[in-house]
Amino acid sequence: MSTPATELSTRLRRTLEARVVEAQRSWRTPGLSVGVVLGGQLVWSHHVGAARLDPVTPADDDTQFMIGSITKTFTAVLIMQLRDAGRLSLDDPIGTWLPDTRHAAVTVRQLLAHSSGLAREPVGHLWESLSAPDTDAFLTGLEQADQVLPPHFVFHYSNLAYALLGQVVERLGANWESAVTTRILEPLGMTRTGLAPAADRAVGYQVDPFAGTATEEPVLVLRATAPFGGLWSTVADMARYAAFVAEPDPAVLAKDSLDEMCRPLVMVDPDGWTGAYGLGFGMARRGERIHVGHGGAMPGFLTGLRVRRPDRVGVIAFANSTSRALSVTLAADLLDAVLDDAPTVARAWVPEQRHPDLEELLGPWWSEGEEVVLEIRSGELWMRVPAGSANDETRFTRESATTFRAVEGRERGEVLELVPSDDGPVQKLYFATYALTRRPLAFADLGG
Repeated sequence: MSTPATELSTRLRRTLEARVVEAQRSWRTPGLSVGVVLGGQLVWSHHVGAARLDPVTPADDDTQFMIGSITKTFTAVLIMQLRDAGRLSLDDPIGTWLPDTRHAAVTVRQLLAHSSGLAREPVGHLWESLSAPDTDAFLTGLEQADQVLPPHFVFHYSNLAYALLGQVVERLGANWESAVTTRILEPLGMTRTGLAPAADRAVGYQVDPFAGTATEEPVLVLRATAPFGGLWSTVADMARYAAFVAEPDPAVLAKDSLDEMCRPLVMVDPDGWTGAYGLGFGMARRGERIHVGHGGAMPGFLTGLRVRRPDRVGVIAFANSTSRALSVTLAADLLDAVLDDAPTVARAWVPEQRHPDLEELLGPWWSEGEEVVLEIRSGELWMRVPAGSANDETRFTRESATTFRAVEGRERGEVLELVPSDDGPVQKLYFATYALTRRPLAFADLGG
């Protein structure tokens, strides 16, 4: 366990402010709003420039911006709620609910992970006409949409896939907007988030790259395709959401389910191995840190959410500009700056209580000529490989008098089996069927 920082130093605040101002000037975005979350709370925010230019109106923590594809994470949470409730399986084909579609074999998991191979966009020229389809038009267009790649061939981002996931939610009896509101927004206290922006919302602009003039962008209403990008939100509300991503409220989603969403399923950059995608959330490697979150882009808005879950630290960045604003990158840069300046402090070690039922298992064992060690941490049985890395550690829970199950780390899910000797004490273990003995043995010495 560890203790995250709960406030920012004066020096760090000045550093963050300088970076935000520099970004706003460099990008030439009319406005830029940023928030930092520590330990579940919005501890710092900064707003540069204007949310509106006519008249000039600054943003604050409650100013709404269109968050674009960060909306996908909300759709994914709804799907995971349905999975946890037994309403669907992630490996269900989409034909379970749309049996007549030509894409009936595509699965829910493939849609969530952008590995379905479906075309990037719904049929039509949405980003030119800015006229989104209603449900009937969307489903008609679905039959004209191509599966441009085989499933699991490569990461292929698809707005169409997430609009289709919205249809899954609705086919299971809940209007997507109502489900997001009642199952996510209301429990998290996100009262300024929804599909319909308030009158005092931020205005999105396109800034001419040469003249520097700003043209107001129209408000895009995504209708049936809203599940891929239609929500509006605020720094204050997204701080609540970042806190949920870092440490989920079980009333909304179980921790294990959010952990599952934040595990890589497909590499975004197979050559660089720094970006991956799970079930609705993206992952980015920065050194030894993994950030999770999502970006968003809509006419007039570029947004970014980055969270370092083990440290319970998150950053939100909103720009009211169509182009140039690298909001996701800024969120990641500020997140690293916070972690560098205010690192999470591990809790002091305290001696363990005695666990007589585990004591005969403790200490060194050998398998395939390699030493492994069983030890107690916080009252639980762990295995580590002294010559290995942090990835070579395993946490177990007891299933019976002679079996444990690996529930975290190396060979998760596998069984650790105890083999008592004739006179009682354990003389051998099997882990994932491999024999562990108290002294190193060759395979030839193990016997039958």
